[in-house]
Amino acid sequence: MRIVFMGTPDFSVPSLNALIEEGYNVVAVVTQPDRPKGRKRVLTPPPVKVAAEAHGIPVFQPERLRKPEAVEVMRGFAPDLIVTAAYGQILPKSVLDMPQHGCINVHASLLPKYRGGAPIHHSIMNGDGVTGVTIMYMEEGLDTGDMISKVELPILDEDTTGTMFEKLSIAGSELLRQTLPDLITGRIEAVPQQADQATYSPNINRADELIDWSKPARGVFNQIRGLNPFPGAFTLWNGEIFKVWASELPQHVKGAVNAVPGTVLQTDDQGIYVQTGDGAIILKQVQPAGKKAMDAAQFARGNQALLSAVFGTDRQTAEDEVNE
Repeated sequence: MRIVFMGTPDFSVPSLNALIEEGYNVVAVVTQPDRPKGRKRVLTPPPVKVAAEAHGIPVFQPERLRKPEAVEVMRGFAPDLIVTAAYGQILPKSVLDMPQHGCINVHASLLPKYRGGAPIHHSIMNGDGVTGVTIMYMEEGLDTGDMISKVELPILDEDTTGTMFEKLSIAGSELLRQTLPDLITGRIEAVPQQADQATYSPNINRADELIDWSKPARGVFNQIRGLNPFPGAFTLWNGEIFKVWASELPQHVKGAVNAVPGTVLQTDDQGIYVQTGDGAIILKQVQPAGKKAMDAAQFARGNQALLSAVFGTDRQTAEDEVNE
């Protein structure tokens, strides 16, 4: 059984490791090209490439998998099965048709909910209480293939996209371990997805990151944790980007009756209290323009001008930022 594994970020690494640890013959790993990272734009390999090279597995990094020359390289691997997990490119039909056991994907949602590239972000931003992983056969449509197996995980209030990435990556790798033996021996009965129940989770854009303080406090809370640790939620203060990385829902502070959403109501050792559409929310970690992320209470102590300030009131600046 010749397996080609395709994945790119940290989420993919446990699934690759599971294949290796179970003794499967991973003949090649396909991942995205090295990309510049950080302020110094240092060319950095994807986590999956690092993991593959540590095990001496050949790595292929096509800029576009659809190019004929890339397809020919894939054909040369002679895969019996292709396993993908957050690879980042759509597989063309010419690749999907190669392996006799098909192509399967470890997808971080309970399909048919949240098809697309950012299922974890959207599940948290929408306030879902449960998510999971689906292993599915791949076809030409966007995450439309028949479902092979699933596992569910709760989303807790303390969870962020970062913590759920880690939890789901482990859950997906364990589900892969359990699923492959039956798949290879033909004991799988895949279930078609119900298209009328499908929802989508497109990649996060700049408009998704802008905080709308008129939303209910829980909606703002979910947005902030759903964008942590990347790309981060933001508002405006003094016409500049002001990122918010963490927040908390207070137990007792309801908020000012007549305060405009976005108004800073008070600051104390807990953080910065801001009016939303239905009460207050406490900002716990913030990042002013040009500075590193910091504790919100510490920032407030050095910035008394925050009191009675209104975040996000410069609508034109906000729209310009979103449209950049």
